Amino acid sequence: MNCRGKILTLGERTHVMAILNVTPDSFSDGGQYLDVQQAVDHAKLMVQDGATLVDIGGESSRPGASPVSTTEELDRVLPVIRAVTDALDVVISIDTSKAEVARKALEAGAHIVNDITALRGDAEMVSVVTEMDAGLILMHMKGTPRTMQQAPQYEDVVRDVHDSLRESVRCAEAQGVAAERIIIDPGIGFGKTAEHNIELLKRLAEFRSLNKPMLIGTSRKSFIGNILQLPVTERVEGTVATVCWAIAQGADIVRVHDVKANVRAALMTDALYR
Repeated sequence: MNCRGKILTLGERTHVMAILNVTPDSFSDGGQYLDVQQAVDHAKLMVQDGATLVDIGGESSRPGASPVSTTEELDRVLPVIRAVTDALDVVISIDTSKAEVARKALEAGAHIVNDITALRGDAEMVSVVTEMDAGLILMHMKGTPRTMQQAPQYEDVVRDVHDSLRESVRCAEAQGVAAERIIIDPGIGFGKTAEHNIELLKRLAEFRSLNKPMLIGTSRKSFIGNILQLPVTERVEGTVATVCWAIAQGADIVRVHDVKANVRAALMTDALYR
């Protein structure tokens, strides 16, 4: 993938995307990296540990989260994107569903837009992505962060998510997004019960038929906590297990908080499966 001049080679190895939340209310690490220097130092450590992408977000998408204004989101992410760009040679994605935030983040140095609404949140987003030659991550989400965990239902969760992503890809390409710049994400934990998440992971290989690179984000999520009966701070091993499984089923990128452990697990799994 050529994302605004940054080349991301897919297929040869699993890429680890490091999560950098500059929010006060994210479910796992909210409030830890609000200071720009703390955020940059953390990004440096994660890249040192093997991350090849850093995903920067200024609005929490945890279940029940309230939206923030465009101005507030920009105030949170732009200084961090500029500082990370100055400090590191790494692919940066902006985790946002707002077109204005995406545009200014790309202008500040980001390369990929990670849109949890798959272009449904802002009609102008697709124009920003095409005009800026950015990469695009299309994620499946049922509802909004505020409502998505209110008894989500599917006829067949894998088929329904697969079909929704296929339509999102079709719409993106029809509106001018280059086919080779699109990544899909089934949206583990976004409008899904624990049972839905397990079923998606079990049948992850079915998403290969969409012929797009696949990103999986399971890091520290509640379904892992429910299975292991552990708090969010003790879900590293559970996350690693899901990462290894996802790679074996065809994932190209894994999005995680605990970079070092998951990079090592990915390297070992790549040696077995790639």
